[in-house]
Amino acid sequence: MGFGLAEELEKKTVYEQKIFLHTLLDVGEVMLANGAEIKRVEDTMERMGRAYGASRMNVFSIISFIMVTMSLPDGQEVTQTRRILKPAGTDFEKLEELNRLSRRYCSQPMSIEELHGEVEKIKADNRHELVCSYLGSMLIAAGFAVFFGGSVWDGLVSAAFAVLICLLQRHLDAFCTNRLVFNVIASFLAGVGICLVTKYVPGLNQDKIIIGDIMLLIPGIALTNSIKDMLVGDTLSGVLRLIEALLWAGALACGFMAAIGIVT
Repeated sequence: MGFGLAEELEKKTVYEQKIFLHTLLDVGEVMLANGAEIKRVEDTMERMGRAYGASRMNVFSIISFIMVTMSLPDGQEVTQTRRILKPAGTDFEKLEELNRLSRRYCSQPMSIEELHGEVEKIKADNRHELVCSYLGSMLIAAGFAVFFGGSVWDGLVSAAFAVLICLLQRHLDAFCTNRLVFNVIASFLAGVGICLVTKYVPGLNQDKIIIGDIMLLIPGIALTNSIKDMLVGDTLSGVLRLIEALLWAGALACGFMAAIGIVT
């Protein structure tokens, strides 16, 4: 009877450790999927693991993969891996919320159930995503079109096609797990629309409108993070992210060039 109870408690402890590690991987996945650099992901997971009670945390991450081994004071080791399928995006609000959660957990650890609930709440928090996505994209596209020498009308047309790009990001992105394919399709469709409008509406500058809209798809954060990763010693992750960013940029160029070649 006593042996069975001890065994049950031991199994429960192991189960809780696995649940904690699974939640920790959720934190890393959300951070990677929303634009965090590799060093920040690894450091956050390591600090939270030590706050949980681990004597050592071995975290390895690249742009599409996370592996973590948690060593406990009693000699046990728990290892889990996670394949990151969602292409990297940018959501600094979620990164800030996860940063606050990790600091709060490290200063005063909470139960695994509470931590899991907080992470799930952050993952599902899309309160301002719709408004910020459309309004922000319109302002960015219009601003860059005017900044590079376009007229106010160029800015308005660029803002209108920014709505199209946002719609593609919301509905087409789910069917294109490969960001390379998405960038080709999105840039081609937007390019065809811009070329048709500027062809039949006099006074518009095709190049300025395209510049405004291409800024929405340029992988600037990915390129910046790749340099940061290499500077802090994560050379492999930095090189992979750099190659990925250059391929995305090349896909954008191919899509717009194909549109211009077909329409004009």
